[in-house]
Amino acid sequence: MNTNPTDPFGRKVDYLRISVTDRCNERCLYCMPEGYKGWERQADHLSAEEIIRVVGVAARLGFRKFRLTGGEPLVRGDLAEIVRGMAAVPGVEVIGLSTNGTRLAAQAKTLRAAGLCTANVSLDALDPERYRSVTGGNVADVLAGIRAAVAAGFDRVKLNCVLMRGKNEAEIWPLVLFAAEHGLPLRFIELMPLSRTDVLTEENFLPVGEVMQRLREKDKLIPQPDQRIGHGPARYYLLEQTGALVGFIGALTNLDFCESCNKVRLTADGKIRPCLGNHGEADIRALLRSGVDDAGLTKLFYDVLANKPQAHSFRESYVPGRPMIAIGG
Repeated sequence: MNTNPTDPFGRKVDYLRISVTDRCNERCLYCMPEGYKGWERQADHLSAEEIIRVVGVAARLGFRKFRLTGGEPLVRGDLAEIVRGMAAVPGVEVIGLSTNGTRLAAQAKTLRAAGLCTANVSLDALDPERYRSVTGGNVADVLAGIRAAVAAGFDRVKLNCVLMRGKNEAEIWPLVLFAAEHGLPLRFIELMPLSRTDVLTEENFLPVGEVMQRLREKDKLIPQPDQRIGHGPARYYLLEQTGALVGFIGALTNLDFCESCNKVRLTADGKIRPCLGNHGEADIRALLRSGVDDAGLTKLFYDVLANKPQAHSFRESYVPGRPMIAIGG
């Protein structure tokens, strides 16, 4: 059995991001199109048992890192059961969670006990009104979730901020100070064309290079080229005076963004997607429900890896076939 899965470009692919639901209790501008009601259709998400089976196949192939996403994964009632089942799979080294944090305060201890290792929490603003304008939610709930995650003893808690000019750019420095105060890594993420096509406009887009320049006006940015916090593409810098560790994810402006891509995605409705910024998918749900054996599932993974593109298509007038919330964060 291959324990070092690679794609046609020689990249080691050992990271599976698993969306457990396309439902969410927030309405983030960059994730969910206005008026989106996809979840009102008949739900047919993978069951906990199906997800755990897919994880077992992936782990035998050599996948080692797994992240649970949504939608908002904490709206799913059996999430702790899924984590517990994944943690028992031989070869699984890290189980992470990406969440908006609004329900994390009540679940952090349970998830940690089940085997969850890390948590990435979206924090797009600290000001309550700005936070509500971007997400439709309550930032106080997020802050309570962050505190609970730290108290639960996760191996790592990271903060994520999606940049939107005119929406949350005034929050950049307050977020840096918050991250420094709490000793948490903070990542600034460029807007990607995964919501309405009118969201990714020159008026809304704020490149990470501009954010870096703004931070340099307040503090010295010291590159941390050897800093690896998690398994994603962020490039990290230490702010000398504040002590904040800040990462930048520039999917559109970083021209070599895809060079070391190590991931594929499993959508909530059971599609394996080798690239977020391309439309190709393979239906693993149909195979799971056809009674196929694990050899058949393994072949599908190999087929997906063989079709993993060299780079995303975001710079090529990309129009999403379905929004971020339906693909998985």
